[in-house]
Formats: sequence, structure tokens, C-alpha cells
Amino acid sequence: MSNAILKLENTSIIQDNKKILNSVHIEIENGEFVYLIGRTGSGKTSLIKSLYADIKLNSGTGSVVGFELNNLKDNQIPLLRRKLGIVFQDFKLLSDRNVSENLKFVLEATGWKDKLKISNRINEVLEKVHIENLINKFPSQLSGGEQQKVAIARALLNSPKLIIADEPTGNLDPKTSIEVMDILIELNQKGNTILMATHDFILIDKFPSRTYICELGKISEIDIKNKNINSIYK
Repeated sequence: MSNAILKLENTSIIQDNKKILNSVHIEIENGEFVYLIGRTGSGKTSLIKSLYADIKLNSGTGSVVGFELNNLKDNQIPLLRRKLGIVFQDFKLLSDRNVSENLKFVLEATGWKDKLKISNRINEVLEKVHIENLINKFPSQLSGGEQQKVAIARALLNSPKLIIADEPTGNLDPKTSIEVMDILIELNQKGNTILMATHDFILIDKFPSRTYICELGKISEIDIKNKNINSIYK
């Protein structure tokens, strides 16, 4: 029996009346770390948007963290997104609130009310990404890497079944990228399932894992060891 936490079968991804990806087959098991690679404009972000129901599937079947994407009702979308932890390239932190208040805002927006439980959960996720000492800092006081670690902590707040990281190191220097990657790998080793879209082949080479590639309107699994990643982006 499949232990898939994400499964798309023969799906098409259409955005703005344009077919971005066709005949998509992808399956990720619980506990895996999987890369999604491809050139800018190849469909990575569109695929990711379909996973949190920002783009609707037009054909085939899809399921994510127990939700059937084909038959998803509008009132189910917030429930789906609470089971996903999404990390973006540009952090998306609230600049007028400190780290604690940024995380508190998300918890309260998703139904948390008990102040002690909120405080405890904030401390827990900050410890998981090793930045508990930054709890009272504002985003403007943090480096890019520190802001991304806050964003990862935020993604962990509601104990997601799947973490989707869309170019999480895209705005970071190589050294900081490694630090963020170390945290994602550590989270995966502790049981978190992670799908990471990236164009950073240095990271893929340093932290090899199962990889899908978007190219020419298709998505396919590739053996990264036998693929010249540099050629993908030329």
C-alpha cells in the first residue's frame, strides 16, 4: 500500500489559459526529501501553486496530505494549507512585528487561543531552527539567512505533514544557503517530508536526494548523479 503524502497522476497544470505542464506524474512518500528543479519559467512554481490550491487541476487526479485536489471545495482550502508548511524565497515576514509577534500572528489566525500554548509553540519552533535568541528581534535587525530561518519556523507552527520550500535559498549567499539547507536536512531526518524547488545545483550536489525536473512542459524523475545539471540552466 502506498504511503504517498503527495501524488499527482496524469494531471495538467494550466495558468492564465496557458498549459504549463502536461501529463504530470509525481509521488512523494511520507518522510522523503525531494527536489524539484528546472529553468525559470519551466513550471516549478505553477506546480507548487497547484499543491496548495492556488491553481486548480484541469485533468487527472491529485492528492496532497489527504486532500483530493480535484474535488476540493473552497472552504477546504484553508484546512489543506494548515497541513502544509510553505517557505518562500522572499521570507514574507511582517516588518512591523518582531519574530515572536510574526509567529503569534499565524497561530492566532489559525485558531490558537491559549496564550501559554502559543508562547510554548513559538519557543519550540525557534529552537528547532536554532534561533531562539532572536525572538524579540524585528525583521530589519536580521540577516537574510536569519529571516529565512524565521520563515521556516513559521512553516513548522501547525506541525505540517508536508513542507514545501520554493527556492528557499534563492536570495541567500552560498554560506548562508548551506546553513538553511542544514536545517531543512535536519528537519527531514526528524521526520518532516520536504519538497524543495531550487535552481542551486551546488546544494543538490552537496545534499543529493531524489529529484524531479520540469522541462519542455513535462515533469520527470532524473538520476541526478548522471545528469549534467549545468546544462539544464544554459
